[in-house]
Amino acid sequence: MSLDLVVLQLFNGISLFTILLLMSIGLAIVFGLMGVINMAHGELMALGAYVTYLTSLAFERMFPSMMDIYIFFAVLFAFLATFAFGYLLERGFIRWFYNRPLDTLLATWGLSLVLQQTYRSIFGAQEVSVPLASWLSGAWQMSEGIELPLNRLFIVGLTVLVCAAVYFALYRTRWGLSVRAVMQNRAMSGAAGINTNRVDAVTFALGSGLAGIAGSVFTMIGSTNPGTGQLYIVDSFIVVVFGGVASLLGTGLSAFGIAQSQTTLEYLMSGSMAKVSILLLVILVLYLRPNGLFAAKVRT
Repeated sequence: MSLDLVVLQLFNGISLFTILLLMSIGLAIVFGLMGVINMAHGELMALGAYVTYLTSLAFERMFPSMMDIYIFFAVLFAFLATFAFGYLLERGFIRWFYNRPLDTLLATWGLSLVLQQTYRSIFGAQEVSVPLASWLSGAWQMSEGIELPLNRLFIVGLTVLVCAAVYFALYRTRWGLSVRAVMQNRAMSGAAGINTNRVDAVTFALGSGLAGIAGSVFTMIGSTNPGTGQLYIVDSFIVVVFGGVASLLGTGLSAFGIAQSQTTLEYLMSGSMAKVSILLLVILVLYLRPNGLFAAKVRT
């Protein structure tokens, strides 16, 4: 295998890793830190994609001269829209299912079907796409045999910024301290004066907002339809469980490992066989380490 091919395969793995990470890190916050199995997380991603689509239409009609920078507004609007929707969803729906994992799974699965039908009624069943900014078109020629798409390089850079912001929010702010306190001991946190209900709502909203960013990013590499979220929801759950529930670092390492393994196996065999191989590997690892490969060690 030539060096150029190795670099291209590595970059393809990183491209898949960025989408998986943006989806999984939001899911890890909701599922890992709050214990909520949100089967509608993929539909929140689709909501972010549709907000991006509507933003592109608005800029195309009202601000055509700003089409080269509309994507920055689209990502922001996608985050805000899904954040607000997630907050309302937690306050009006999710909070009634805490400590009832099976009920939560069934309820959010039903919600995902409702949201898919809502998107289908509003936008139709056909796929929609957004225009790519001119400066994101084309590729950066790294060498004579290596060309890296500019839109995917942008996605990698955006993912780094988002992950840095999430880390800062969770580990360098008072709110992040409250989130980690509630995660470790809800009763004691409440006794210490932390508003656990507000922490739950904002945490769920943040996870939803990250799914919205993932949806906005997805529009740069593919078309959007009502079932777009289902493309990544299973893989995202696998990443979170494989990495270790409640371990954000484990989620990142898991996403990278699975993405690189999948792109490598897809080069060596068919796409379906690559998926099957990854699932078998995950099952084997979870059999040996039920808490996940990178689960944090705790004293008992």
